[in-house]
Amino acid sequence: MLIKKNFEKILKEIENYNPTIIAVTKYYDIDTMISAFDCGLRNFGESKAQDALEKINKIDDTIKTQSIYHFIGHLQSNKAKYVVGNFEYIHSVDSLKIAQCINQEANKKGIVQKILIQVNNAFESQKFGVNPIELENLINEIGKLESINLAGLMNIAPLIDDTKKLRMLFSQMRELKERYKLKELSMGMSRDYKIALEEGATMIRLGKILFENN
Repeated sequence: MLIKKNFEKILKEIENYNPTIIAVTKYYDIDTMISAFDCGLRNFGESKAQDALEKINKIDDTIKTQSIYHFIGHLQSNKAKYVVGNFEYIHSVDSLKIAQCINQEANKKGIVQKILIQVNNAFESQKFGVNPIELENLINEIGKLESINLAGLMNIAPLIDDTKKLRMLFSQMRELKERYKLKELSMGMSRDYKIALEEGATMIRLGKILFENN
């Protein structure tokens, strides 16, 4: 089976690390998710709230309860009600406004929602994420919200082949994580996860490299 073969290859490559491998299933169907689960994957990443819930709700309860779901897409405030409580982690918080919406929904549901702050340290105008200069203030403000657990930071690196620049960007993220004494660092995707791990990623988000011929 393709997924099993790809997964075993990745596990061998990263045996010196112990990251959470998030299978990014946003472009794949329920059968693919089930196959990934059967191969041993337990963390799944989705980016469209209602589409994701439609898939999750169709999955067998045994698989559903043993899986951990991560919301990795940009979250609009009017979609917070669908995401809070249905996803263990929200990786893409990039403003106090969205954090407050998440906190309000978590309050209503009587839960504490785990989040990561998305940082745009490559300063790409087409991507979301907080400027590193504004990070400390945002962390302080989120700390006042009683129904949020700030678990860590996330970034999406540029699609470039410049290994040196990627390493620098990932290293900056690790420094920020350590500075603010956070637990998780979600960075690295199919193209660059090895570099991300070398620079301190605790979560890697893998799609094509798991599910397709490489």
